[in-house]
Amino acid sequence: MKTHNYLNMNELKEKWDKFLSPDRIKKSKRTVGLDPRNEFESDTGRITFSPAIRRMHDKTQVFPLTTDDNIHSRLTHSLEVSEIGFSLGLRLCTNTDFLEKIGKTEYEAFRSIPVILRNSCLVHDIGNPPFGHFGERVIATFFKNLFKDKKWESELNEEERKDFIHFDGNSQGLRVLTKLQTLNEKAGLNLTFGTLGAFLKYPNFGDPDESKISTSKRGVFQSEIDYFKRIAENCGLEKDGIYFRHPLSFIMEAADTICYRIMDVEDGFNKDWFSYPKIKEYLEDVPGLEMLLESIDEIDGEGAEITKMVRLRIGVIANLVEASLKEFLDNLDSISNGDYHKELLSDNLLSIKLKAICDELIFPKREILQLEVTGHSAISGLLNHYIDFVFNKDKHYRKRAKGMISGGVIRSMKIDTSIDDFDKFSTYSKMQIIVDFISGMTDQFALDQYQRISGQKI
Repeated sequence: MKTHNYLNMNELKEKWDKFLSPDRIKKSKRTVGLDPRNEFESDTGRITFSPAIRRMHDKTQVFPLTTDDNIHSRLTHSLEVSEIGFSLGLRLCTNTDFLEKIGKTEYEAFRSIPVILRNSCLVHDIGNPPFGHFGERVIATFFKNLFKDKKWESELNEEERKDFIHFDGNSQGLRVLTKLQTLNEKAGLNLTFGTLGAFLKYPNFGDPDESKISTSKRGVFQSEIDYFKRIAENCGLEKDGIYFRHPLSFIMEAADTICYRIMDVEDGFNKDWFSYPKIKEYLEDVPGLEMLLESIDEIDGEGAEITKMVRLRIGVIANLVEASLKEFLDNLDSISNGDYHKELLSDNLLSIKLKAICDELIFPKREILQLEVTGHSAISGLLNHYIDFVFNKDKHYRKRAKGMISGGVIRSMKIDTSIDDFDKFSTYSKMQIIVDFISGMTDQFALDQYQRISGQKI
């Protein structure tokens, strides 16, 4: 439903000036005169060359530990989301009414909005642990059980414990971007506030509250609250003491939804779990797809099945892109003012039908479930071993733990806390080091490390 305009042109322009903030946590040292890129385009390079992006090539999208080159990894998914986000941004910048409302020229908009979306989409899953979203659940469940032991109450305050109990790839992602991807200075990749703001799907460091999408998860750890508040202040993401989503975060989320809805279906199709006619059964009653489905039915001959799937993918993406843009533009005022509290595609029938295909024909497959259980064993096993060693009373065990954990992770904590001695880190910091190390692993590395540390493999 289209909302009434309740922000005047000056108010909307002022808000979008802040939403597109090119400033950084720490002043950039790059020589601008020799570099024609603007700050957002510089972000793209920082992200693309980061080790955390490279590691995503062997992290689960849906199918853990797959050797099938046709199936999506977390990296290929993120590249596709980035492309859809960039396209959505370009489309916004060709809308003259939108440009007039936010007070930007076409040139200003093209050099900022699509680039910020490309950046935020590329890193939207950068904090996800091995074995996909089930890996997040494994970590959260592990700590929920661990903290039943009352001894931890004297070591960690309640909010610190909740960071682990509500572990989420989004909050870990902010930590990766602002703390873990560092050399010898603070601020991590030191991305622009505009990019970081668009990345923040869940601007919330309190308990999850599902009444609003922005608070439905704990999207910020206690350790990143200061950085988060600087992002929110610079991007203007606070109203009456309440934090709200950056408008471009809704577009990023839509790009993600579009990709995983249709690409998960295509992956299932490529694994021969179902045929095109089966997919069509789910989509036949979706308004607006009649012409697309009719044109696909006319395809025959050699390679007809795969051609039909590709044509369907192209048509579905185009349909959902249009739907996302319409919802965003129809609700621009409420989105810009922090009064819009759902996904752009939450009520879209096509998106709902694609989700049904995944829920009924893909996710329950034994192949996926068995490998997710393998992931549970690996992640839980690693957490058990490292916590046992790091907090062991015997210094010889602690010494071996420090030797096995990534030096880069430990160095990042030293830089962040200005403490040089591992043994002097707080319990919270030590727990974070363990989770930082394990959540940054690829699927295969996590499995290999678990097998080695548990004595199953030498």
